Amino acid sequence: MATANPSANPYQPPRAAVADIDRASGEVQPINLWSARGRIGRLRYLAYLGASYLLMLPVFFVAGLIMALTNSPFVAMAIYVVVGIVYAVWAVMMMIQRSHDMGWSGWTVLLAIIPFVALIWLFKAGTPGSNEYGAPPPPNTRSVKILAWVFPAFIVLGIVAAIALPAYQQYVMRAKAAQIQAQPQQQP
Repeated sequence: MATANPSANPYQPPRAAVADIDRASGEVQPINLWSARGRIGRLRYLAYLGASYLLMLPVFFVAGLIMALTNSPFVAMAIYVVVGIVYAVWAVMMMIQRSHDMGWSGWTVLLAIIPFVALIWLFKAGTPGSNEYGAPPPPNTRSVKILAWVFPAFIVLGIVAAIALPAYQQYVMRAKAAQIQAQPQQQP
């Protein structure tokens, strides 16, 4: 009796490898946060920007706390300068990787000095597949997609707060003034 070959089954569904990777080479490039080499996709770039802003909040809180406890602004300013320089270097490296994803040289980061030009790095898609700067970045995970919404949420919350808080303060002042006017005048 002959045994049946499982791959010869005519009723077996077709098999195909499906993934968000470069179809030609089948590889992706790992993300290196502290390098100017490689590529990073726009969603991951946006997610890392949002995460960096979240990480800056405790640093500024600690620096402010140190300034309040020591009564010396020098220590807090030194912390701000050191953290600011580290952040600037990291942000430039991320922007260079983002430029590489779009197929541009890292020197195009200098264009970000022009107002609103830096938005190109957020909205322009990267080149599909490999380019001269390497294999494509890895597919985005769910956490990267969630974290990418932090940056736009901060912007929207900042705009809403900038509009709502002064309007609320004016409302409170008008309400207090109306309340004072509505009270009966007491005569001695």
